[in-house]
Amino acid sequence: MKYRSSTSRACSSYQPTKMTTTSGTKLSMKLLIDTKAGKVLFAEAEKDCVDFLFHILSLPVGTVIRLIKEKGLSGSLPNLYESVENMKDTYIQSKDILLKPKSSVGISSVPFLLHNEGPTVQKSFYKCGNGVYCGQSSTYVTDAPSVLCPSCRCYMTSLLTYVAPAGVKKAVAATGVFVKEVVTYMVMDDLVVKPMSTISSIALLNKFNVRDVGVLEEEVVSFGMDEALELLKASFESKEVLTSVFMSRVKVRK
Repeated sequence: MKYRSSTSRACSSYQPTKMTTTSGTKLSMKLLIDTKAGKVLFAEAEKDCVDFLFHILSLPVGTVIRLIKEKGLSGSLPNLYESVENMKDTYIQSKDILLKPKSSVGISSVPFLLHNEGPTVQKSFYKCGNGVYCGQSSTYVTDAPSVLCPSCRCYMTSLLTYVAPAGVKKAVAATGVFVKEVVTYMVMDDLVVKPMSTISSIALLNKFNVRDVGVLEEEVVSFGMDEALELLKASFESKEVLTSVFMSRVKVRK
């Protein structure tokens, strides 16, 4: 993006930028399966996998419904979504705010995000690019550099910089992570997440009343967007999320 200024009024030139994203990335976790009970006890997961799971919490309800309504989500929220979707523009304004809301978490380093339109990015704001030659340049603000200034009709391409008040910590989301890459994490069947440790693993075996370790089996599973959507759906409907999504995909000894 370039612009020049002189003693006469000069406008900024605007060139729209095309963005591409990929969704072929796979995540993986190691499942500890009780073959006798036919269920997942817990999973061993690295940072990227936990970041993805925690990212679910930042998704607006409208985005969740849009992503999984075709998979038969129970309840009445899909009906509410379809009501907005089917309503004519005569009766409703700004449909996309409800149907395609943006996550408030600006994060781009989770291996894949549950957004068909691509990863959420931090919003930027612009003022008139004509500088001092626009008498109203400081009073108009936009979030798109393709907008023309209402005063001088030049593109509003001058990026504004946000200055946080003293004492405000930098948002965690801006770093692109939710958890630190210092340990392996334990993900329970009901999606309780905690740092992995030998003591906690032994305690869980006692909790699940596992007396014969011979019935336990480890399986590494990989999952992409399809499985991610199933995890999202199952998290609304079940307390045995990992079991319901992955047990049909793994082969365990009888």
